[in-house]
Amino acid sequence: MDIKLELIGVPVSDVDRAKAFYEKVGFHADHDVPVSDAIRFVQMTPPGSACSIAFGKGITEMAPGSLDNMQVVVTDIEEAHADLTARGIEVTPIDDQPWGSFVYFADPDGNRWAVQQTTPRTASS
Repeated sequence: MDIKLELIGVPVSDVDRAKAFYEKVGFHADHDVPVSDAIRFVQMTPPGSACSIAFGKGITEMAPGSLDNMQVVVTDIEEAHADLTARGIEVTPIDDQPWGSFVYFADPDGNRWAVQQTTPRTASS
């Protein structure tokens, strides 16, 4: 039996600010639906991903900014770093580890993301 991860709730304090931020990162806005006065559902998907994030009003009881170390994977960490920087996203310098190379960023509420190239860069990079 396959079990596929489909959707992860991201706790945010300002839905419109979060949506603008994730669009700036490059996520696609799949849905933005006001379900009721108590619920607004926003779903966004990173390019090429089968898993999406959701946030909005009445979506999660987690405190805004409490999500730590959400991870996405890229094939070229240098390209990802340059792309995010060009989009105006504040990212860390590339962090090379034996198991991969990473850059990190946070959304306006402080939810933290890791971008990983699963194979470490070569020593000459």
